[in-house]
Amino acid sequence: MRLLRRLRDLLIPAVGCLAALLSPSLMADDLRIGIIGLDTSHSEQFTLRLNDPANPNHIPGARVVVAFPGGSPDIEESKSRIEGFTATVRDKFGVRIVASVEEVCKDVDAVLLLSLEGRPRLEQMRKIIAAGKPVFMDKPVAASLKDVVEIYELAAAAQVPVFSASAVRWYPGVLEVANAEPTPARGVISYGPAHVLPHHPDLFFYGVHPTESLFTVMGSGCLSVTRTTTPSESVVTGLWSEGRTGTLVAIHEGAMSYKVIRFGDTQITEQKSEGDYTPMLREIVKFFQTKLAPVTPRQTMEIYAFMAAAEESKHRDGARVTLREVMVKAGAPEAWLPEDGTAKPKPSSPKSVPKGLPKPGAS
Repeated sequence: MRLLRRLRDLLIPAVGCLAALLSPSLMADDLRIGIIGLDTSHSEQFTLRLNDPANPNHIPGARVVVAFPGGSPDIEESKSRIEGFTATVRDKFGVRIVASVEEVCKDVDAVLLLSLEGRPRLEQMRKIIAAGKPVFMDKPVAASLKDVVEIYELAAAAQVPVFSASAVRWYPGVLEVANAEPTPARGVISYGPAHVLPHHPDLFFYGVHPTESLFTVMGSGCLSVTRTTTPSESVVTGLWSEGRTGTLVAIHEGAMSYKVIRFGDTQITEQKSEGDYTPMLREIVKFFQTKLAPVTPRQTMEIYAFMAAAEESKHRDGARVTLREVMVKAGAPEAWLPEDGTAKPKPSSPKSVPKGLPKPGAS
């Protein structure tokens, strides 16, 4: 029996590797992708879409060839899942498993950094950047805004292409809301789950998804935030330039779903559908091919500065905190800093009341 088990353990990975090599979609010009972090379902789902040509969501042009499991022994969500995801990408998709970040970077064209949590990210990125490999950083980029800033500084100095984003940025329903009118949204409400991960600001782990929806619709230009927090939810209101407002409802407990609502010049538009990882992964492959990021470092840092300012506002009992303040504290260069959010925007000029609506004060 032991001999049979040993033969099985040797044959399954070999068969997986052979299938990957013989697949008609894995052509010689496919990019070779390495994964760092097999403690999240993204490692399985991304590999499925890249390595399995029979999958209806298959994305040609790249394949995962090697991976380093990594993992965080002090986080249950990481240590309890790493063995299963490692076995899946190895045995089902023929991915070679190695023992370090450096080994992943040796023979690949680009890297997917998928580690579940943000604390190892700075050190992992130092090694990836030293190898000169383009990298997509899954959420969260890091466990602090300071580390986020340092990662982007290191990449900029080494001229290594990097980008990070949430998959919700390319959800069809979110894009419909973002493109509902040609003019900027006057206000947006975005809500979604915000599970808290130990050792991180409480919006960094899952709160990044509804936050990215908010910024996808509002665009850049957030100046400051205020926050109200209860055990079940946090409400973060951001003030944008020109007096526009964006509100994040981060759901910590209870019923959970995603939605973004846009208040525009002529209509109110609600998100009607969600999506999956496929559109984002297409953007990732395109980025690896062109080295042009669809989301700029400054856009990503503004999102993390928003969440960091929300954390600071919570510590100050809901006081207004500017994004510039937290960016300065994190050591961001002057060229990356947002506007001074302490100045209040000028009130908009009064406009006539649309037909069919009562005037203020009318009974």
